[in-house]
Amino acid sequence: MTTLACIIRPSTPPSRVIPLARAIEAAGIEEIWLWEDCFQTGGISAASAILAATERVRVGIGVMPTPLRNVALTAMEVATVDGMFPGRLIPGIGHGVQSWMGQVGARAASPLTLMREYATTLRALLAGERVTTSGRYVNLDDVQLDWPPAAPVGVPVAATGPKSLRLAGEVGDGVVLEGSVGMVGLPAALERVAEGRAAAGRNGEAFRVIQFVCGGTGPDAAARLRAELTSWGQDVADDERLADYALWGDALALAEGVRRLGAAGADTVAIQPTEDDPDLVRLAEVLGEARELLSRD
Repeated sequence: MTTLACIIRPSTPPSRVIPLARAIEAAGIEEIWLWEDCFQTGGISAASAILAATERVRVGIGVMPTPLRNVALTAMEVATVDGMFPGRLIPGIGHGVQSWMGQVGARAASPLTLMREYATTLRALLAGERVTTSGRYVNLDDVQLDWPPAAPVGVPVAATGPKSLRLAGEVGDGVVLEGSVGMVGLPAALERVAEGRAAAGRNGEAFRVIQFVCGGTGPDAAARLRAELTSWGQDVADDERLADYALWGDALALAEGVRRLGAAGADTVAIQPTEDDPDLVRLAEVLGEARELLSRD
C-alpha cells in the first residue's frame, strides 16, 4: 500500500507544530513530512519535538539543505535522534534554494559535486564507518560516530532536474520529488532515477520514492490550490490540468489520487496543504479517512 503522509509546512508557527502533529497521528496518518525553508522552522529541531510529543508517527525531513550543514554535524544529529526514537526519523537532504544559500554565504559553485560528496559521506557515517575524505566540499579526517544508529537509516535525496535525479538514484536511499513534478512528470523523473541506480549497480537495494503533492479538502479547496499553484507559475487553468499537480475533495477523492500516484511509482504520497488552508486539523482527519480506504485495497 502506498504510504499517505501529511506535510507540516515550515511557515507554520512553531507554537502550532506539536498540536498539528498530534492531530495527524490521532487521524492514523503514518508519516509527517517537514522541510527547511530559510528562515523559518528548523528541520531537526521540529522533527525531534514532534517525535517526543507523539508515539508512533514517523517524521521525514524533505529536506535539509546540504550547504548549511557540515556533514559530520548532520550525522551526529541524525544519529542522536534515531537513538532516541529508533526507526522514526527519515533524514532527507537537498541542494537548498540557491538564492537563500547565497544569502548566508554558503552557495556551492557545483551543487551536484557537493551532493555527491555529502550523501556518500553521510551514509557512511550513519553506517558506523570511520571516514577520511578529501573532496571539493567535504573534508573529514578520521571521523567516526560514537553512537551510530543501531539499524540502517535511509537518506533520501531531493531532486528535480535530470542530472539531480540521476544522482539521487546513484547516491540516495530514496528520492524526494517536489510538487512541481506532478503526475505528468513522475514517469520521466523515475526513468532518470533508474538510470542513476543502474549506473551505480544499486538496483537490488531498497529505495523509496516520496512524492510531495498539493492537496486540500472543503468546498473551496480547488480554488485555493489553483491560486497557489498559479502563483508558483504552474498552468492549472482547468480542473483537468489542476489534477496533474494537486489532489482535492473528500476522502474518497483523495484516496483515488493517492492510488494514481502509487500506480505511477510513488511509495509515499505526502499531502502539502496550501498556505491559507483554513482548517489543518480537518484536513488531517479527512486524510485519515482516506488512509483507511487505502488500507482496504
